[in-house]
Amino acid sequence: MLNSRRNQEDPTGLWNLAERRGMPRRRFLQLLVAGGASAVLAACGAGNADEDAPAAEVAPATGWFKDTGPFIAHDDGKSLEARLELMPGLITPASHFFVRNNSTSVDVDAASWRLRVEGDGVTNSAIFSMEAIRALPTRTLTSYLECAGNHRAMFDRVQRRAAEGTQWGPGGIGNGEWTGAALRDVLDFVGLRPDAVSVLLVGLDVESPERGFRRALPIDKARHPDTLLAYALNGDPLPRDHGYPLRALIPGWVGASSIKWLERIVVSSEKLWTRNNTTSYVLIGDDYPPEGDADGQPVTRQTVKSALALPWPAELEAGSHRLHGYAQSPDGPITRVEWSDDSGRTWYEATVLDPQVQYSWARFEFAWEAREGEHTIMTRATDAAGATQPDSVPFNRKGYLFNQPVPHPVRVT
Repeated sequence: MLNSRRNQEDPTGLWNLAERRGMPRRRFLQLLVAGGASAVLAACGAGNADEDAPAAEVAPATGWFKDTGPFIAHDDGKSLEARLELMPGLITPASHFFVRNNSTSVDVDAASWRLRVEGDGVTNSAIFSMEAIRALPTRTLTSYLECAGNHRAMFDRVQRRAAEGTQWGPGGIGNGEWTGAALRDVLDFVGLRPDAVSVLLVGLDVESPERGFRRALPIDKARHPDTLLAYALNGDPLPRDHGYPLRALIPGWVGASSIKWLERIVVSSEKLWTRNNTTSYVLIGDDYPPEGDADGQPVTRQTVKSALALPWPAELEAGSHRLHGYAQSPDGPITRVEWSDDSGRTWYEATVLDPQVQYSWARFEFAWEAREGEHTIMTRATDAAGATQPDSVPFNRKGYLFNQPVPHPVRVT
C-alpha cells in the first residue's frame, strides 16, 4: 500500500527527477502548466514518462466499471447502494464504495485530460495536466462521503410520506482515505482577485444536467485546507466510477458537492446559482423558506446519523448477538451512540470503536439478546458538538438529510 501511495503522489517520477536536477517546485509547476510533461523533461534533459491508471474493464451492458454484485442496484441505473453488513471495517474498500452518478460513468484518458481554471475572480487563467496537479503538495485525509439522499426511503417507511427521487436506504455512504492536492493550492497558483466569492466545479459527465454536473462553493469553503482535488482512494488510483482521474472531495458536505471527473473550475466575483443549488439539492417544504434564487434552502452540510450494519429487514437466530453499525457527523467525532429495542422508550449505551481521525465515520457495537418474534431496533448518535439525531425531521419534497433514528425491523427465529 505504501509503495502504491508513493507512486500516486508522483506516478511518473517527474518531480523526483526535477528535484534531483535542482529545479524549484514552483518552476516545475509552471513548466507543467505551460507545456506539460514534455516541457519538464526537456528542461531536465530526460525522455518520456509513463501514465499510471486503473484498468478500464467496463461492462458495457451495465455501464459500470466495478462489479455490481456487492450492491443494491437502484432502478435509475445510476445508483449503487452499499450493503453496510458487507463492510469489512472502518475503511470502505473501493469495491464496496457506493456510487451515485447523474450519467453513466465516464471513461477518461488521463494523459490527454486537462483541468481549466478561469473566471473573473482569478488573476490568470490556467490549464493543468495531471502531472501539474500531482506536483502540488500532497494531502491525504480520511473522510466519509455521503449522498444527500441517504436514508431518503425512511420518509416513506417512517413518516408514511414518500419523497421524490431514488429511494436510498442507509447505504449511500462510504469512508475512505483520499489523496490529492488542496484546491486552495490551485487557486493560489492562478491568483484570486480580492472580490472572488464563488467557485464553480464542473465535471466531464456531459450526459448529466447542464451538460456536466456542477456545484458552486463559497470562497472560504473552496480555500479550506481539507477541500481536496483527489486522485487516489485508499492508496490506489481513483476508480473510474468514482471520478478518475480527478474529483473534488468536500468533507462534511453532501456528496453532490464532490464533483467527479473534474474538468473545469470557474471563479466568480458574484455568487453563482445553478440547477444544483436552486431547484435540485434544495430543501423544499413548509419548514424551509426560499433562499436567494433557490426554490428552498440549498443543501450543503451533512447531518449526524447512525445505522445498523444489517440487511433491511434483518433475520437473526435466537440467542446472543453483537450488533454493530456506523455513525457519522460533519461536526467532529461521534462521542456517543445509544440503542433501543422498545421503540425509543428505553435507551442503552453502545460502545464506540476505533480512534476517530479527521472526518471519519465511527463504528459502534452492542450486545443484544435476541428472542423469537418481530423486533425493531433503533440507534441514535451524538457528536462532539452536542448534536444528537432528532426525534423527527421536517419533511422536504426531495427527501434530503433524513436523520431521525431509524426503526430497523429484525425477525428472530
